[in-house]
Amino acid sequence: MSKTETQARVPPSARLDEALGFAVNLHRQQFRKGTGIPYVSHLLAVAGLVLESGGTEDEVIGALLHDAIEDQADNWPGKAPALRAEIEKRFGPAVLAIVNACTDSDAASKPTWRERKEKYLGHLRETDSSSALLVSAADKLHNARCILADYRHSGEALWQRFNEEARTAGHQLWYYESLVTVLQERGPARIAAELGRTVATLRQLVSEAEAR
Repeated sequence: MSKTETQARVPPSARLDEALGFAVNLHRQQFRKGTGIPYVSHLLAVAGLVLESGGTEDEVIGALLHDAIEDQADNWPGKAPALRAEIEKRFGPAVLAIVNACTDSDAASKPTWRERKEKYLGHLRETDSSSALLVSAADKLHNARCILADYRHSGEALWQRFNEEARTAGHQLWYYESLVTVLQERGPARIAAELGRTVATLRQLVSEAEAR
């Protein structure tokens, strides 16, 4: 019996209910970049991928909260240290470890885009946490799916949604192709393989557009 089949027989506990409510409230005023789509749509999609991959409840909760520190620490009383303490108090150290692993910078005093991404890639290469790799792979797969769909719809205008340091196809393809390399070596095979296919399709579409 596969891990996914085994995990599907274990019903969620009230911790997951609490985590879902906490995530919705924390990100209530946040939207996906350049859209009117509530940000919680991304959190639900990532948690769904983790759950479908046989993730534990801690991993699913970590998926729901994976952007909490990075995106919402400035809005929490006491900033990042207090939000980390709240997450640990409510959901335990294993969940906090996943959230920390998926955070490329606290909301305050961020380094440059390239520095943050290089640091994050380095962490993925070095971590011994299969939970962090699973949640990170699910996060990046959902982001890549959305980028591909939006590129098909909006073309080059899509890149204007991103940080001004990285508003080109070249920047985004460098990052996602680097993620593919790391996650196909170290991450969950099924999600990493789909991430690779998605990014390859994006690369092909961008190359075709540039050739016209």
